[in-house]
Amino acid sequence: MPEEGLKAIATALAIGLGAIGPGIGIGILASKGLEAIGRNPEAEGKIRTSMILGIAFAEAIAIYALVIALIIKFT
Repeated sequence: MPEEGLKAIATALAIGLGAIGPGIGIGILASKGLEAIGRNPEAEGKIRTSMILGIAFAEAIAIYALVIALIIKFT
């Protein structure tokens, strides 16, 4: 297989597998956050702040995967 084809497969795997985990994590995090707000509406501000912070950290992992995929593609 030519080198360009292998790079394309490696790029696709890097971003594909690197985005699955954060995607699932963000979904679970949002689900549990909304569930917690439903149980205790008075704590909505603290729960929302923690939820958004967790989502930002999970999204950072997907951005790292994107950077690795771009490095593979353009080197």
